[in-house]
Amino acid sequence: MKLLIIISGLLAFVSSKPCDTDGSNHELLMSLNKNLLRSLDGQEGLPNPSIHLALRLSNYHSLVKEADYLNKLKNELHNDIQNSLTSSQPVTGILALYSLALKSSCYDLNTITFTVGDKSEMLLTQLKTQMEQEKEHIAFSHRPLTNYYQYSLGVLALCVSSIRVNHHVIHKLIKAADDSHFRHGETESIDTYAMAGMALQCVKDSGFYVHNPAELDTALSKIKQKLLASRRADGHMGNEFSTGLAVQALLAMGSDVADCSASMEAMRTAARSNVYHNPMAISQTLPALQKKSYLTVKSKQCLNEDNSLVLEPTEPPVVVPSDTKVNVMVEVVTSSGATALYSVDVPKGSSLLEALDVLKTKSVGFTFELESSLWGPFLSTVNGEQARQSDRRYWHLSSDGTALTEGVNDFKIEAAQKITIKNTSY
Repeated sequence: MKLLIIISGLLAFVSSKPCDTDGSNHELLMSLNKNLLRSLDGQEGLPNPSIHLALRLSNYHSLVKEADYLNKLKNELHNDIQNSLTSSQPVTGILALYSLALKSSCYDLNTITFTVGDKSEMLLTQLKTQMEQEKEHIAFSHRPLTNYYQYSLGVLALCVSSIRVNHHVIHKLIKAADDSHFRHGETESIDTYAMAGMALQCVKDSGFYVHNPAELDTALSKIKQKLLASRRADGHMGNEFSTGLAVQALLAMGSDVADCSASMEAMRTAARSNVYHNPMAISQTLPALQKKSYLTVKSKQCLNEDNSLVLEPTEPPVVVPSDTKVNVMVEVVTSSGATALYSVDVPKGSSLLEALDVLKTKSVGFTFELESSLWGPFLSTVNGEQARQSDRRYWHLSSDGTALTEGVNDFKIEAAQKITIKNTSY
């Protein structure tokens, strides 16, 4: 299982006034909420705990649909995690998200168990075991078994459930933040800084890290600096799809209006332009726009919840293929540096996945295979060569030299361009 799955003085992150939104954006928030709810019906693959978490953190609910989705998580996702544990695959990130989703519904986590070998353990006990394995892997290889994003999720999930986290586990995350180890390929991972910020803020609030509180404050200050320094001229932090988590982290760390108002507006602008059409993207953006963060789960009580969210009937969109064809050059760069170049004409507006499917049917020697993730399908094998997470490799996608921020099913071909698919290490 994969999971796509990623600041000046010591007290700068503790401010008196939180990030804010104004009432004029109510309709936008309702639209995003309804789009996320609609995504449950047409969803392919396993249920997504991030979607459930966002729905539960929202101010408005459809409690019956949320309860139905919770049952899907407890059955389909639970069984998939169990299968991964049975085959000794690391599941830190998805297990952490699963526990956060359950807790957001005020579900008793002590009733959820997994069996490894002949031993049955509660979910949070299994998560602690996963975190110990991650910590040991850092000790001898200087990196987690999975990655620091999943590692941060694990710390956060344990912390919001009031489970005392091993101070050695926390120290590894603090040191990684101090040493700027939150990277994906050649770039810093703003998603990871954000998730680490929420995790360490939870640890600080809980008083779990008495070992060296000063170094915890220093790490939080550095994380905040990294997030603010990543802000672009248009207000987004990192890119359009990392801004939601970045704002969540700033909210969790108590940032004032000046720290995130521009980023809030950037997300609203992107939402109005339908940039967040991927349910996973909405699930990370909606909590931030409602002034919530994943830390909110810790105090959630599930009492007197609004149950007024009703989905109006909608006609399925009619997609008319464009008569305009655009040329796409596809360059494949293997791990050895060998390159192959292909050309294909596709209707304007096609997804990159559709373009690759057309190219594959042309029998020119181009082949690919997909794997699923919470963000949708991603390339796992191209022309017979794998780029596996277990080998810390992935297929990096770029258009005319600019890295894509969307996956193969979300990126649209609107003009002639050169797509480069490169086997890359991280």
